[in-house]
Amino acid sequence: MRDTVERYLAAISDGTPDQIADLYAPDATVEDPAGTAPHEGRDAIVDFYRPLSVLDRRTRLKDFRATGYTAAFRFEVDVLVPGRCITTAPIDVMTFDASGRITSMRAIWSSEDVHIQDTDQSKEAQ
Repeated sequence: MRDTVERYLAAISDGTPDQIADLYAPDATVEDPAGTAPHEGRDAIVDFYRPLSVLDRRTRLKDFRATGYTAAFRFEVDVLVPGRCITTAPIDVMTFDASGRITSMRAIWSSEDVHIQDTDQSKEAQ
């Protein structure tokens, strides 16, 4: 499971929506954030991750726990835009099938877990 989570985070950093969806079972669900309507099946999962393909992003695994066919992990994802870094720090809970494919993902986060940092060095020089 940890290997799949690490591949998931690598794909979130610089993969395509199809590469991310390849980690999921064909009938998997994505609920991001938790409590919203789930995206069900490969096509819906690809569509969900499609907006990432135009963003400059990177991820960092902060904590990982697993038992049975369930893993929970805390990570950070940075989205870099001109002059800013937007960091979101969710906790994802995933379930897996016997072959290690993700069968469900629930992302637990809210606006309180999103932080914006100014990265424009030219402002500091003024």
